[in-house]
Amino acid sequence: MVDKPISSSSSNRTYVIGHVNPDTDSIAAAIGYAWLLRERDSIEAIAARAGATNPQTTWVLKRLGLDAPVLLTDASPRFESVTRRLDTAHPDSLLRDAWSITSRTGGVAPIVNEDGTPFGLITSLSIFDFLARTVGPHPRRQEMKIAEVLEMPCREACDIQAPRYPASTRIRDVLNRILREEHNDFIVTDEHGLYIGVCHQRDVLNPPRLRIILVDHNEPGQALGAIEEAELVEILDHHRLGNRSTHVPIRFTVDIVGSTSTLVSERIEDAGLSAPPPIAGMLLSGLLSDTLILTSPTTTERDRCAADRLARWAFTKNSPLANETIQSYGQQVVRSGAGLSTREPDEIVSTDFKIYEAGGLQFAISQVEVTDLLQLNEHLEALKKALNDLRERRGLDFVMLMVTDVVGNSSRLVLVNAPALLTALPYSLQNDETYLAAGVVSRKKQLLPVVLGLLEK
Repeated sequence: MVDKPISSSSSNRTYVIGHVNPDTDSIAAAIGYAWLLRERDSIEAIAARAGATNPQTTWVLKRLGLDAPVLLTDASPRFESVTRRLDTAHPDSLLRDAWSITSRTGGVAPIVNEDGTPFGLITSLSIFDFLARTVGPHPRRQEMKIAEVLEMPCREACDIQAPRYPASTRIRDVLNRILREEHNDFIVTDEHGLYIGVCHQRDVLNPPRLRIILVDHNEPGQALGAIEEAELVEILDHHRLGNRSTHVPIRFTVDIVGSTSTLVSERIEDAGLSAPPPIAGMLLSGLLSDTLILTSPTTTERDRCAADRLARWAFTKNSPLANETIQSYGQQVVRSGAGLSTREPDEIVSTDFKIYEAGGLQFAISQVEVTDLLQLNEHLEALKKALNDLRERRGLDFVMLMVTDVVGNSSRLVLVNAPALLTALPYSLQNDETYLAAGVVSRKKQLLPVVLGLLEK
């Protein structure tokens, strides 16, 4: 599947999106909540993602027969959001055809070649220039009838210098050029240079903001790029607070549960609805992944109730998960993302990492799941190098990899460039300078509070 930027041409759309480097819960919450908004509120809600899906999520989507959410890497408005697909005429068409179009479009007629590429624009100014060239000061030409003028080809009255911009271009990237342009109307093309539509300068200078709902995170550092340029509508999360300020009140939910998928399933139930089996299976996957099949310390009674609810909706006859149980399917989900041998070290450390700030330091904690902590031994040096590359690339003070044994419910911690304060970590230091954190499987609830506590002393 080839990732393509989404179209933001409709101002009524609302994109539901998780954090960068999305995990299964992030993708599941986006898919499930977008479905609920469409079903319950008739909102044009679209599930989106801020990055590539990881191996576990890819496996789950394939297992359930679902497509990955659309890719939305940043919220900055693009030309497609202010483009109108106006009627067109051919360069050799009669000027009267373009004149008819301008009467319906407010004075603009796009002129497009047979192959779909734009030839130029006919505007009131280009027609005036055409008449000045054609009639001029000559008395005989001044006696020409309007009908004669309108019988001339469109190419004669066309402004072929009209600026052209690809639809996917971010407006802010060319704003200075736009302000210098002497044109009020621009041609918009697709990635192949074919005509899509026309936009006006006044609309480009005041583009509509993308409507965004954030799920499974609330910190700007974990959000898609240019989030400040979007209209933030709502946040639905289960992590610590680190949210940005908003200009107007929004609906904000941060609750103490093991997964955002739990919160989505509760809202579906509150609406008196039941999710279709593939959607329910997706939400169940997110819940079981985030709670390690309901064994993580983050698991609550609400998560267990949500798992039972989602299983009831997902494990129906003729569904993709028919004849499964929570335990059998949970083991498949967890194992689908576990292991170090099938991926490159750079991918391992960058697939599931989150950036934090405390004590004046910026740092990241990555997490990867395995079925045996001994796997780490043969990959340790390569992972350290990948971690250091990640640290330098992101400009971080230090980085940490949490290698979690999903069978034994313990983790080993690999630290690179760690400050002296972290020598006080309450875990067993190993001969290879990793830490064995027995019983620690949750980055959010078990590891992060300890790290923050040491850095903020």
